[in-house]
Amino acid sequence: QVQLVESGGGSVQAGGSLRLSCLGSGRAFSTYAIGWFRQAPGKERRFISAISSDSDSTFYENSVKGRFTISRDSAKNTVYLQMNSLKPEDTAVYYCAAGTRVFWSSSYSYWGQGTQVTVSS
Repeated sequence: QVQLVESGGGSVQAGGSLRLSCLGSGRAFSTYAIGWFRQAPGKERRFISAISSDSDSTFYENSVKGRFTISRDSAKNTVYLQMNSLKPEDTAVYYCAAGTRVFWSSSYSYWGQGTQVTVSS
């Protein structure tokens, strides 16, 4: 079993940056791919980024490609999502999740509680 806790959300102006953290607990954390999802008000949750257990593979949805960077610090059991050049449309609740297949959103079965990101224009 894996427990996940997100942090680092907040309010920022357009063009600004935030770094989200996903802290994992449990021995199995290092064996899982970690993905980031977001859900804006009234919209479906979207799969936006992911990193494999060995950090060799990463995924970015087109809307965040070139602006967001995912990384993993195995020693700290933490996955980061560096978000630059933020836009108002990035406003959402961001969730991290642990899964077995880095590119398959349906494989993510352990979830954090979410952290709010608000980008003002």
